[in-house]
Amino acid sequence: MLLDSASLYFRAYFGVPESMKSPDGIPVNAVRGLLDFIARLVHDHRPDQLVACMDADWRPQWRVDLIPSYKTHRVAPEGEPGEEEVPDTLAPQVPVIEQVLDALGIARIGVPGYEADDVIGTLATRAAGPVQIVTGDRDLFQLVDDARGVQVLYPLKGVGSPQVTTDELLREKYGVTGAQYADLAALRGDPSDGLPGVKGIGEKTAAQLIADFGDLAAIRAAATDPRAKLTPGRRKNLIEAGAYLDVAPKVVRVATDVPLPAFDPALPTEPLDPMALEELTTRWGLGTSLTRLLDALAAQG
Repeated sequence: MLLDSASLYFRAYFGVPESMKSPDGIPVNAVRGLLDFIARLVHDHRPDQLVACMDADWRPQWRVDLIPSYKTHRVAPEGEPGEEEVPDTLAPQVPVIEQVLDALGIARIGVPGYEADDVIGTLATRAAGPVQIVTGDRDLFQLVDDARGVQVLYPLKGVGSPQVTTDELLREKYGVTGAQYADLAALRGDPSDGLPGVKGIGEKTAAQLIADFGDLAAIRAAATDPRAKLTPGRRKNLIEAGAYLDVAPKVVRVATDVPLPAFDPALPTEPLDPMALEELTTRWGLGTSLTRLLDALAAQG
């Protein structure tokens, strides 16, 4: 099981009231919410391996070099250059989350120059399978692979009732398979990531083009082939978007060759560092959220 940690702790932050605070009055809603999420996931799905994948670089320069608008609107107006805009009461909780995961012995991987998505892509590609990816980010649908047993658990109301995303579901919902999803995303674009897409091509049109021609390379070849069945407007828009389409696939597709550090993905049945965990529990008032996770881990033993 691979966790898109930032996706989950943002969800926890906005889903759990800020009234959940440490003994000295500091909000710990994201910390406790994430622990509750992991407890529920471990209880429901019983993974034997679990990795919390982190954004060591939420907006890698190599992606920005290709598409300068990439995630521009999420850059904090103040602070360090390129720093992500994060709610004031969430940012201090992230180091606490990392310390708690480390004390529990849950593998946590972030690699400089890469997003969590890239770490997930690399681990999912290397794994023999089955793999469950837990994320609220549709971009990771591109990793879905029924043949290898790679699924995305996409939280709907919460992690307790996720959409189990398979190739079959993607075909029903979007008209493409996991392997075709990145091409659909490049054509459609994504304002939330600063990706313009191709003028006049939304999700349904992108899916239709992929159904007609197979993949993005074939669609682009058809745009320059007068015999291909394309409307003049669509042909013109595809050709005019050439510079964007030259680079979009590399930006949209997750990396699958991230240099990963050594790590132990085995799900712990007891804390790696009980003393550190006790100190963190006392300091931050982790209470029943930590107890639930410890109980879920112990039950796997």
